[in-house]
Amino acid sequence: MSWSVMRRAAALYENLPLPAGQVVGVVAIVVLDRVSPAPLPGPRGPQRAAGAAALAAGCALNVWALRERRRRTTGEFQLEQPQSLVTTGPYAMSRHPMYVGWWLIHLGVGVMRGSAWVAATLAAAVLVEHLGVLAEERALDSEFGAEFAEYRERVPRYLPWRSLAAARSTS
Repeated sequence: MSWSVMRRAAALYENLPLPAGQVVGVVAIVVLDRVSPAPLPGPRGPQRAAGAAALAAGCALNVWALRERRRRTTGEFQLEQPQSLVTTGPYAMSRHPMYVGWWLIHLGVGVMRGSAWVAATLAAAVLVEHLGVLAEERALDSEFGAEFAEYRERVPRYLPWRSLAAARSTS
């Protein structure tokens, strides 16, 4: 393997947003299913379809978020070192759309496998990652100051619950 291919692979890995909680959670689903199967109730066909839909939605959200971040970057792209605060695309609806995307992927894998273990592994992974998100937001507040404070007031951390609730109350 040439050095340039190895360097490109290393650069890709460094920018690959793989939250450890989700990776461990998905591996745990597979292992727990082998050790102590806990099937989801109901027919497998709809489970596979629902899981595939969640998996596809999570992948699409992550790709959209990565593309938006890259679009707002001049020079070499470094996911963990933003040049500016990105507030467009999926970042206009969620301050952390990539975490939401990974949660959907985790959910999708578990439901596709028909594993009830997904309820425990996803909850644990989300809780662990939330602590990391709080630290990320402190760093963004320190780096972007008033711009991040305004963004934080306008855009929810994960899901647009306020927008959904407002839409329900007007219908």
